[in-house]
Amino acid sequence: MCPFVTVHCGFRLIGCYHVSLRASQRKRIIQSQLSFVRSNSGGFSEKILFYHKLKTKGVASAVSEQQPVDPDPTSPQHSLPNAFYRFSRPHTVIGTTLSIVSVSLLAVQKLSDFSRLFFIGVFEAIVAAFFMNIYIVGLNQLSDIEINKVNKPYLPLASGEYSVKTGIIIVSLFAFMSFWLGWIVGSWPIFWALFISFLLETAYSINIPMLRWKRFALVAAMCILAVRAIIVQIAFYLHIQTFVYGRLAVFPKPVIFATGFMSFFSVVIALFKDIPDIVGDKIFGIQSFTVRLGQKRVFWICILLLEVANGVAILVGASSPSLWSRYITFYAEYLLIPLVR
Repeated sequence: MCPFVTVHCGFRLIGCYHVSLRASQRKRIIQSQLSFVRSNSGGFSEKILFYHKLKTKGVASAVSEQQPVDPDPTSPQHSLPNAFYRFSRPHTVIGTTLSIVSVSLLAVQKLSDFSRLFFIGVFEAIVAAFFMNIYIVGLNQLSDIEINKVNKPYLPLASGEYSVKTGIIIVSLFAFMSFWLGWIVGSWPIFWALFISFLLETAYSINIPMLRWKRFALVAAMCILAVRAIIVQIAFYLHIQTFVYGRLAVFPKPVIFATGFMSFFSVVIALFKDIPDIVGDKIFGIQSFTVRLGQKRVFWICILLLEVANGVAILVGASSPSLWSRYITFYAEYLLIPLVR
């Protein structure tokens, strides 16, 4: 995890708070906070009171969760591959890849289905989704540069490693490559998955009138649920079922279960991702559930949802007509124990 920072006294703004950060980080955070206060005349005293309450606890806790930005441009931390790695938000890439692989396996009915066409089809889906994933996370960073200077100062756009122009070039290129690959593959399920994801995630992030849906907690959660739980599960299953295998578009029980389970899981993603970002979200007016309800309450809501989802999964597995499915589902937790470190 990222190192903790030490809190000292210093910056005075009707009450003073100051975080001992490296010089470049401290300057960016203070400037973004000042510009926000100056640009919002309404509710000025409320914002000052909020900053006063944050003095040490709020800002320190937010920044302490983040990886400090290395100001040395010659550092390996600032290499191009490392910057792109952080820009791509690898945990989202891994999650998307595993989701596509798992739902693709639901279309497999017999051992002979593990053919060359199957692996090519899965590879095409993963690459197209990877390109779209870079567009989505990149657009989100372009729209949240000032917020990320507080919440995630290690990201390339927030740290200044990437310019805004570089970010725009990257997201435009990857969006084009995603649609290009989806078109030449010729799979309509893939193409529509990319197109709908593009529309929803653009509306979620981009800061123009009537959009930037991430400002509204319920709408933001519905966007994430629609993409992660419904589009990914159904579209990429249909890609293998109809395009690769040429079978009818049927939705068996496992696909319905996967969609339902991932609906719970996607809500947890939508809630959990905002827990460490409460400080920046408060400053810039993002009304996430964490801002509304508090970090502790949202955390335990997420735990409850995961318990419900896994409890239902155990019941579904235990009621399966397949003997091997019942045994593996019931004892699957033991497979996770060696992974806990």
